Amino acid sequence: MTLGEFRDNPRTATLATEFDRLTKKIEELKTLSITDDEVAVLAREEIKDLESVQTALITQMETIFSGSVKAGKPDEAKAIILEIRAGAGGEESALFAAELAIMYGNYAARRGLTFVVISESKSELGGYKEAIFEVRGNGVYEDFKYEIGVHRIQRVPATEKQGRIHTSTASVAVLPLTEQVAFALNPSELEITFSRSGGAGGQNVNKVETAVRILHKPTGLVVRCQNERSQSRNKEKALVILANKLKAQKDASAASGLSSERRSQIGTADRSEKIRTYNFIQDRVTDHRIKQSWHQVEKILAGDLGQIIETLRAVGLS
Repeated sequence: MTLGEFRDNPRTATLATEFDRLTKKIEELKTLSITDDEVAVLAREEIKDLESVQTALITQMETIFSGSVKAGKPDEAKAIILEIRAGAGGEESALFAAELAIMYGNYAARRGLTFVVISESKSELGGYKEAIFEVRGNGVYEDFKYEIGVHRIQRVPATEKQGRIHTSTASVAVLPLTEQVAFALNPSELEITFSRSGGAGGQNVNKVETAVRILHKPTGLVVRCQNERSQSRNKEKALVILANKLKAQKDASAASGLSSERRSQIGTADRSEKIRTYNFIQDRVTDHRIKQSWHQVEKILAGDLGQIIETLRAVGLS
């Protein structure tokens, strides 16, 4: 197909317009007279990033035009978006959410999977109000699909002065990720804002507005990405995630959008809704779906999750 055909087709016209806008920006960067070597390097990196976005746009337009994407099965996905959110329990819930993130990160490392932060919102004590990760590797959805739901922790927090046992929760949602999803994004329906990223990533990440927030105005769905070093890469990643979430919304035929699908996965994050309890007092982790328990809760939270997942897979839990 040619760009002219993409421009003339209503289904790809908006994407072709974005492609043309990027072309103009690349040409402007190439004509700049740059004497500073460091700035020149940044300009070349920006051009490379924009060209990679254009490649993705071409792929998306070809996909839409030909209708050649196959749905595939979720279990065959080699990448997922893992979302962890604090629930009931205030600061202790946020700390528990961070511990779940560490558990999954360490488990992914043992499995040879890549585990990358997409965005994070931290509490005052360093816990997670919300954290989103991309996990990649063979069989990744097959493993992590068992983690969907509300996780509960029972222990005496370090901040507890009277030795009382607290019960807190955090919720986990998992979305299979496909790089070339058959869902066209209309630029006019997107509100894109940029900000400075925090955390790891180098000086450029912290000084330049590289973090991206995309609001899909028709549904109110928001996607944030801050882990990449350049604005354009964060934007590209956020667009891919957004397209996947909107595709999931469409497939689920949820009247209230993806939020309905999430609620079916994670409930209200209330203490009474749970798939698993991590009880420090009894040194026991219990999966309530199969009514089975394991000991050494600290070891499990450190990433020794394989025994639980293998058991869930063996009993055929879906």
